[in-house]
Amino acid sequence: MIELRPAGPEALLLVLAERPEPGLPLRIARLAEMLRAQLGAELTDLVPGWNSLLLHYDLLCTDHRRLAERLRPLLDAWQARPGEEGGGRLHEIPIWYAGEDLPEVAAGCGLSVTEVIALHSGRTYQVGVIGFAPGFAYLSELDERLALPRRATPRTRVPAGSLAIAERQTAVYPQASPGGWHLIGRCPWRLFDARREPPCPLAVGDRVRFVAIDEAAFRREGGRP
Repeated sequence: MIELRPAGPEALLLVLAERPEPGLPLRIARLAEMLRAQLGAELTDLVPGWNSLLLHYDLLCTDHRRLAERLRPLLDAWQARPGEEGGGRLHEIPIWYAGEDLPEVAAGCGLSVTEVIALHSGRTYQVGVIGFAPGFAYLSELDERLALPRRATPRTRVPAGSLAIAERQTAVYPQASPGGWHLIGRCPWRLFDARREPPCPLAVGDRVRFVAIDEAAFRREGGRP
């Protein structure tokens, strides 16, 4: 049952499922595309979540009641569509697994460093949400054997390109920022550039595989240790 919840004077939250589900991020991305096409200028922004979609609307064009009325048949049509197999685009991202927390992560998980790398690089992740910072893509589901709580003391500065894990999620910091996740590797690519179109190559619903590389390949790809 989809819930429509007021989220301030100019926003409406669509709760689309009780909890995150496989394939749901891509379906939410498709719903956002449909609503942009159907509702046009009534919406000023759409913000996907793991199991929700936040709509910001223009009070000069609509209000909560009228927007809800227009949404219901669109949501019914969306619910009636079957889920899509596979997911969005697949990105293979090179990673030099040399993060400063890697030995500590291995010890905390009762694994060797080699086992941590194999488990982390051995599965395909899905982009569920982009937020916290521009281009910061939350990826799930991390292997449960690598699940650790966030660091007790966050860092004031995490270098751009740092690959990190926390709970059942993983992500690459697209720019330097504070952060409390465990750093296990470095990506040589720039994953957010405001001058590029699109600024972030990853989109909600896309899939990601991490490819382990050595330091020499990291440098060849433009990375700076």
